[in-house]
Amino acid sequence: MAFNLLNWLLGFFSLDIGIDLGTSNTLVFVRGKGITIHEPSWVAINKRTREPLAIGAEAKEMVGRTPANVVAIRPLRDGVISEFEITLAMLEYFIGKAHEQSLVPVPRPRVVIGIPSGVTEVEKRAVFDAAMSAGAREVGLIEEPFAAALGAGLPVSEITGSMIVDIGGGTSEVAILSMRGVVVSRSLRVAGDEMDQDIIQYMRTKYNLLIGERMAEQAKIDIGSAYHLPEEKTMTLRGRNLVTGLPEAVEVSSVEIREAISGSTQTIIDTIKDSLDEAPPEIVADLMDNGICLAGGGSQLQALDKRLSDELRVRVWVAEDPMCCVARGAGMVLENYDFLKGILVGLERGSTRHE
Repeated sequence: MAFNLLNWLLGFFSLDIGIDLGTSNTLVFVRGKGITIHEPSWVAINKRTREPLAIGAEAKEMVGRTPANVVAIRPLRDGVISEFEITLAMLEYFIGKAHEQSLVPVPRPRVVIGIPSGVTEVEKRAVFDAAMSAGAREVGLIEEPFAAALGAGLPVSEITGSMIVDIGGGTSEVAILSMRGVVVSRSLRVAGDEMDQDIIQYMRTKYNLLIGERMAEQAKIDIGSAYHLPEEKTMTLRGRNLVTGLPEAVEVSSVEIREAISGSTQTIIDTIKDSLDEAPPEIVADLMDNGICLAGGGSQLQALDKRLSDELRVRVWVAEDPMCCVARGAGMVLENYDFLKGILVGLERGSTRHE
């Protein structure tokens, strides 16, 4: 009885936090406040001691500019934890930052974290353990496409079918949902990061120019597209000439960037087609009425929705504020926890509470 009362008091006073622990960005949703943190998933560490020196936006500013004893890294690759201790430090930082914005005195929050749908049990356990070690009282895991569908406002509880394509930094998630369940699901490790690498390789091959990841990402955001644009754009990329070893600037067009990322774009499109091919005909009929929703940072690639509409012959639309869909979806689970906790996945529910 006393234990139940203690748990009730903890639940009443502690923060409830939804986290989109992404390869490129981490977003934190605090129940009652909305999304309060949106920062890059970068950590700058001392190479010798492995001690974090900067986390988030400050660490990303250091990328490619650090002295020999410091390195800026992303502790998640392809949507899963690759550096456990550094991910732990990053989670502690973000959870602590959420607490700084609250007057709540109890320091152990309930946390719901989005994970890619294709992760293994070991990868799920790594996320769970990192969150518990970072100070969570209770941890729930939710598949990112389901969270994105909730955050985008899709009618996932209804009988009609809905389709979500969540294109992040490390993974692209494709899911067809109905009645709070997954009908068809695909997870592939081709997304925004792969497009950045495509641009780096293209510039290296065509112009003998070595550019950094940040420059490639900026080119993708500013002039990258999946379909021809009404007015093509140009941009100057700066880097090191691999022949002379000297700095060089090259002006490239949106046509070239589109060519560079065409392979990754086509892989995502083919995966969506495969998912539709597996869907029951009644669900396909629903999708012809409801369309396909795009979420995640990668969905903001210019003209991607038009390219998909033309190839799939189905209406495709981008969710409102697509980068925040997973975090918002995790927050909706927290706000309706008793009603939606059944969609949480991963470990046995009894083991997700710190007792």
